[in-house]
Amino acid sequence: MGDRWRVEVDRGVCIGSGMCAHTAPGSFRLDTARQSHPVAADVDADEGVLAAAEGCPVEAIAIALRDSGEAVFPPEE
Repeated sequence: MGDRWRVEVDRGVCIGSGMCAHTAPGSFRLDTARQSHPVAADVDADEGVLAAAEGCPVEAIAIALRDSGEAVFPPEE
C-alpha cells in the first residue's frame, strides 16, 4: 500500500494561474472566482499532484503525508 497525501491550497495566496489544473487536471479545479482547490483533500501519492505543487508560481499548494503530517511539499528546511 502506498502513501496517502493531504493536499491543501492556500486560497489567500492562490492567484488563479491555473497551472495546477493544467498540470494535474484530475486533481485540481478552479472555481468561479478562479481560485484553485483540490478535487479531493486526501489522495494517493501522485507525481502529477507533486508536479502541480512544484509548478505553482506562488507556492499556494501544500502536500503532507496524511498519517504523520510530515511535509512532502514544500519540504521542511
